[in-house]
Amino acid sequence: MTNQFRQQYAPILRVTSIASMLAGLAILISLSYDILHNHLFAITPAYLEVQLIACLVLIMDFVLHWYAAYDRKRYFWRNLVLLLVSIPFLNIVLWSGAELSREWYFVLKMAPLIRAFAAVIIVVAWLVNGRIKMLFAGYLFTVVAFTYLAALIFYCYEFGVNPKVDNFGNSLWWACMNVTTVGAAIFPVTTIGKILAVTLPSLGMMMFPIFTIYVTNLITQHRDNS
Repeated sequence: MTNQFRQQYAPILRVTSIASMLAGLAILISLSYDILHNHLFAITPAYLEVQLIACLVLIMDFVLHWYAAYDRKRYFWRNLVLLLVSIPFLNIVLWSGAELSREWYFVLKMAPLIRAFAAVIIVVAWLVNGRIKMLFAGYLFTVVAFTYLAALIFYCYEFGVNPKVDNFGNSLWWACMNVTTVGAAIFPVTTIGKILAVTLPSLGMMMFPIFTIYVTNLITQHRDNS
């Protein structure tokens, strides 16, 4: 695949990547609505429709990127996971009449978000110049997105069994305090909650070296320009 050929498809790829990002946002909004209004692991027809349409957009984006790739075979195998998480497995499972545990239903509801996040990273790479800035912007988005998702998951599992988690605001505050390594006066009682209590501070601590590199790079650039 020549560079000229790929440049011809660049505008289309940008549009599909932005569409994938918006599809992921639609899934996240629908998922949040289901969790906050129906609690736990409800599956509504509206969410199934949103996920099906969003997954079709994600698959279309993958196919177009594959078609425009320099090495299609290499691109396919390197990004196979992104293709798999774009498949609307939840819709397929429900259409087939199969029964899964509520945890698996939740996993299948969340899976397409992984592909959408990959699209966001691509869009960030277009908007941000410089490798250090792109790394910082990408990681900052990852921290914010994971913190919000962790708050949703924590609310799912802790609501009703943890007396201190009586609304989503408490769950979001708990997630923010943990990702900043400050900690909160809310202690998880479920296994998933305890795992998140370990994962969030770890993710937050990984932010400090990247932030240090970013600030150092800014100072170096300012010194060189002056």
